[in-house]
Amino acid sequence: MRKRNESVTVEHERAAAAPAPLDKGCSLRHSLRLPAADTGMKRPLGRRYGLWFRLRRLIIWLLGVYIAIPFLVKLCPAIQAKLVFLNFVRVPYFIDLKRPQDQGLNHTCNYYLQPEEDVTIGVWHTVPAALWKNARGKDQLWFEDALGSSHPVILYLHGNAGTRGGDHRVELYKVLSSLGYHVVTFDYRGWGDSIGSPSERGMTYDALHVFDWIKARSGDNPVYIWGHSLGTGVATNLVRRLCERETPPDALILESPFTNIREEARSHPFSIYRYFPGFDWFFLDPITTSGIKFANDENVKYISCSLLILHAEDDPVVPFHLGKKLYNIAATSRSFRDYKVQFVPFHTDLGYRHKYIYRSPELPRILR
Repeated sequence: MRKRNESVTVEHERAAAAPAPLDKGCSLRHSLRLPAADTGMKRPLGRRYGLWFRLRRLIIWLLGVYIAIPFLVKLCPAIQAKLVFLNFVRVPYFIDLKRPQDQGLNHTCNYYLQPEEDVTIGVWHTVPAALWKNARGKDQLWFEDALGSSHPVILYLHGNAGTRGGDHRVELYKVLSSLGYHVVTFDYRGWGDSIGSPSERGMTYDALHVFDWIKARSGDNPVYIWGHSLGTGVATNLVRRLCERETPPDALILESPFTNIREEARSHPFSIYRYFPGFDWFFLDPITTSGIKFANDENVKYISCSLLILHAEDDPVVPFHLGKKLYNIAATSRSFRDYKVQFVPFHTDLGYRHKYIYRSPELPRILR
């Protein structure tokens, strides 16, 4: 009995030690398990490979978009026009332009004028501080009659993007009103709640219509035109036309101006394509094709009224050197030989940048 049990035990141990039988495909019936250490090494390598693969796909996709955009702009010049105007950017959002009092302008009236058929523009008229108390609760007719009071009028032409209710614009209206000016401003066709399609010609015609509307009510009171950024292009277009018809304004004020739209687009700090091969052909020529020039440098040669240029040295949108260049062109122009041309720079340390010159305590003195 003992020998028999020992033989059975030996046979059992041999069977356990024997290799696993092969199936018909000459493969092991039981899969071999890899050591735990090997599995731990493969997982980080797999993760790294997957992360690099996704990152590479993203880089290739972004590079493709970057290269495709210039061709898209060239084929569709309307895209470039929208980037110049930015009229689809309405900042601040969710404000009712019919209620300027919501922006702290309790002495302001909202109008709607019609420069052309199928075009309606929204207008704000802020009266001088001396008339604030009398303006409470008054209707549009009272505000129109108030333009005939013995106070100068400023027609303000804002830049691209936003509306007449933009924060920095509202702050400027308040400053000018406190200095004794009527301030009339509006949204060009296609901006804010104004109806129509934006174009340089249309913007200029809107400004001309508002100017004539003001002159018909202001009597002999001085009327000044103030343009900011892209609005300086509208302003010089307007004043050139006014001078050609011999009805110039009493003065032109340009805040953060450029020479022309091509130089501005080429110098714009936010232009990521400025060093792209064929930049002019891809980006600047479509602007011209769309009929957009805003040639301040040409317009000033035909303007005959006093000119004041304001520009901050730290302007990140319209480079300071373009405003200085425009001043040099105007100062040597024969059209200004009988008029004062002044350039007022604001030092970088002041931090006025592109749209905060209204904060300058020197502004009242400069305007006087």
